[in-house]
Order: sequence, then structure tokens, then C-alpha cells
Amino acid sequence: MTDAREHAPADHPSYPVGLRLAGRRVLVVGGGHVAQRRIPALVGAGADVVVVSPDVTPAIEGLTGVLTWHARAFEEADLDGAWYALALTDDAAVNEAVARAAEERRIFCVRGDDAADSTAWTPAVGRHGHLTVAVLANREPRLSAGVRDEIMTALRDGALNARAALDTTAGVVLVGGGPGDPELVTVAARHALASADVVVADRLAPRELLDELPAHVELVDVAKLPRGRHTTQERINEVLVERALEGKRVVRFKGGDNYVFGRGYEEVLACQAAGVPVTVVPGLTSSISVPARAGIPVTHRGVAHEFTVISGHVPPGHPTSLVDWSAVARMRGTVVLLMAVENAPAIAAALLDGGRPADTPVAVIVEGTLPEERTVLSTLSTLAEDLVAQAVRPPAIIVVGEVVAVAKPGHYGRVASDPSAG
Repeated sequence: MTDAREHAPADHPSYPVGLRLAGRRVLVVGGGHVAQRRIPALVGAGADVVVVSPDVTPAIEGLTGVLTWHARAFEEADLDGAWYALALTDDAAVNEAVARAAEERRIFCVRGDDAADSTAWTPAVGRHGHLTVAVLANREPRLSAGVRDEIMTALRDGALNARAALDTTAGVVLVGGGPGDPELVTVAARHALASADVVVADRLAPRELLDELPAHVELVDVAKLPRGRHTTQERINEVLVERALEGKRVVRFKGGDNYVFGRGYEEVLACQAAGVPVTVVPGLTSSISVPARAGIPVTHRGVAHEFTVISGHVPPGHPTSLVDWSAVARMRGTVVLLMAVENAPAIAAALLDGGRPADTPVAVIVEGTLPEERTVLSTLSTLAEDLVAQAVRPPAIIVVGEVVAVAKPGHYGRVASDPSAG
């Protein structure tokens, strides 16, 4: 049989095409790191992925629930029924055998070691909403990736207008903006903002991103100032529903995560009751991300086997409080307090009354992830006076527990913890 590759000009341009691989057999020969990079996208496309390799990386082995792995050498019969093949071993002879057998069966084949001998090339791919960007710079993968990254950055930042490629149907999207640093906003959050007709934002949403909104986007400020001016939750719900029923795409943009003391599900229920389509884009919750950014883990082996996140917007003993503070005090793990600056002295007293040691380390992280970020180190017994002395104001995350001393042993005179103990 004549090998068509012998007659194909090496510098002939490729013909780009999008393969719909769902339910179709794709053969991957090789189980190393190159295969590890290629396989997830194939699985994500719904392909019936078959891997043939005596050994595979742990990551590939962990995917055996969604692919088939034959732990042996390649056999030509492995290509039977395949629509697409990838020869990704570190043995040129094996890759050549796969490529030739694929050519005989008229199956397009990627060679990881020799692009010139491939009948297909893998593009550098990025996704933005419903838009797929695929870049091929012939046999220059770094150039492909570089151009792809430039395009994706422009799409995410709004410099390249891809509004027509985004989902702009009427409805509400609840977007968690993360702890405050715009670099910690998810790609999905940027997609949602780029598709908005209306943005309903609170004061803790990453404020720099609001400046990137196009001029036609209506910005509705629903800030809730601590013990000051605020928009009621009922009014926020009304705004979301009203604008959506006008045929607009409404993005509810808030700090942290929608469902971690963000009243997100109240907004979902309001939309559902009005028959308004609503979706949710989760965000990094400040209860974990802010301590992490400040260098404090909420768990540490041998120190804390659990952490509890509590809203401190009402003090212990308040009629509306749902927290069993005596039970919290008996726990030995980490306590993370949100919205608790004003009630922190009362909370510290409740924890002390419940049996927590007076010298329990406490970290108060103010304006977490923002340029103004600072950390105040204290203990349960001195927290009330330290908050006053350091003029602590919201927003702040309060971390209570030995994990603070793990991160700041010098301040507390502790010896570094040995994690093997737990």
C-alpha cells in the first residue's frame, strides 16, 4: 500500500477542523507525561479513550474509571474501530509503528515526537464561554501556546469583544468574586461579567473589575456598610428579578462565595419564585483563601483535624444566634470567624467560658488579599484589647486555633509542630 505521507509536502498548511469525539474510540499509545497532558481534554470531549502502555503515570491510572487501560505493548489491532490516534511514547520505533498502522487504516494520528510525520497536529486550545480558541503554528508549539494565551487574556480582560460568542440569554447569574484580589476571580466569573447587561454589586466584590465593564452595562450598587447604609436583601432580590424580567442578563457580583454567608440561596429562591432562570458561579470563599494568602493554614496534620466556619454577625446569647458556642469551645480544631469584628470580644469570652485556653492563638486578617492587608496576632484572652489598640475595622477574617502558632511560632514562643504526630 502506498504511504500517503511520502507524497505530502512537509510545509503544506494544515486544514483546521473541530473533531466531535463523543462516544468515539480514541487510541492513546503511551502513558507518560505527554499522554497525561493530552488525555483529560479527550475525556472532556466525551471520547471513548483507550490507553495502551505497559506503565502509566499515577494521574492516568486515576482516570481508569473514565478510560480503558491495557497494560501491555501496542498491537496494530488496537487501532480497529478507532477514529483518532495519538502515538505518545518515548520510543520512536513504537510511534512510527502506530503512525504507519494508522495510515493504513486511514486514521488521523498525532506523533508526539515527530510533528513532520504526523497526519494531525494538536492545537493550543483555550475556552471562553461557548467559544473555543485553537491555535496552530505548524510545528512551533510554543508559538501556538503564546498566541493562544494572548487571545485568551484579551477575551478575559474585555480587550477583545467576544460578546456574540457568550451566553447572553436573559436571567440571573450569581457570581462569587473571591476574597477581593481581582487576580483570584475565576475564569467563569470573568465570562459572566463580560456577558452582563446589568451588574448588581456589593462592596466586597473585587472593585477593580467594575472599571472594566463596558459603558452600556448598568451598575447597581447594593453595598451593605457595617452598622451603616445598606440595601435590604428584599430590595436586592427585587432588582434581580425586575431587570431579568425586562429581558436583561443580570450578574449578581459579590465577594467570597455565594453560598458561604452570602445569602446566595435566598436570591436563587427569589428568582425561582418569579420564574427567572438562575445559575451560580462559585467563588473562592474568604474563610479559607484569606488565611491561606496570609500564610496561615486552617488545618495542619497533628494540630487540627477539623475547622469550623462561623458567622459572627450576632453575639453569643443573642436570641437569633444559631451557634452552640459551648460545643464550639469544646472542639480542638480551628475556628474561622466571618463578620465578627464587632462581636469578637463576646465570642472570645464565650470560648474561654467553654474551656478554650486563654493563650489560644488568634489571627485577625484585615482587608485580606488587598493592598491594605495586615494581620494582627493575638490570643483569646487579649483579643478585645488588641482589636482596639490596632484599630481593627471590617472587613476582617478571624482565625482561632493552634494553626496560627504553626504559621507564627516565633510570636507565640511555640516549637514548630511535628505533623507525623497526627
